[in-house]
Amino acid sequence: MIKGVVVGIAVTLAVAAAGAYTLLRSGLIPANADANPGRIELWMASTSLDATLGREAPKGQNPVPLTDQNLLKGVHLFAQNCAVCHGSAGSTASPIAKGLYPKPPQLATDGVEDDPEGVSFWRIKHGIRLTGMPSFGYSLNDQDIWTLVLFLKSMDKLPPAVQKVWQNVRNWPIAPPLQTTQK
Repeated sequence: MIKGVVVGIAVTLAVAAAGAYTLLRSGLIPANADANPGRIELWMASTSLDATLGREAPKGQNPVPLTDQNLLKGVHLFAQNCAVCHGSAGSTASPIAKGLYPKPPQLATDGVEDDPEGVSFWRIKHGIRLTGMPSFGYSLNDQDIWTLVLFLKSMDKLPPAVQKVWQNVRNWPIAPPLQTTQK
């Protein structure tokens, strides 16, 4: 009796694995960045991310103090590393952001001020698999990441001097249109 149950489970798992492999090889699951994700894909990605953040994101307070100087540094870090995908004050999504899958939040409007700072720190440091969000842990040190998190947490209530700098950040290089010559 037990042997039959075990064999049944093994056969079921083998058939499911073979079916999943066949489905993947058939090309019926979109791999293109401009396709809408399916419910299972969305559920798997969000469930995995939520569980990882719950387990690994720092729980303590941001070690970077809230000062105008630190906020200005955060604005500059955002401009250099994040604006091209996550936007800037008063701008629309850049061509890069429009082509990413899934679409990156435009933080000037979609903000992360309500997110726990440890969650923002983890996302920046480690990136998010199967999205365009890279790991900045290789290019920014923890102090810079926490400074960036400080700006993100405060971007809806910036002091006037910092707000002025933030308003001048551009998410895409402004270039003159290409000149074409006709023959």
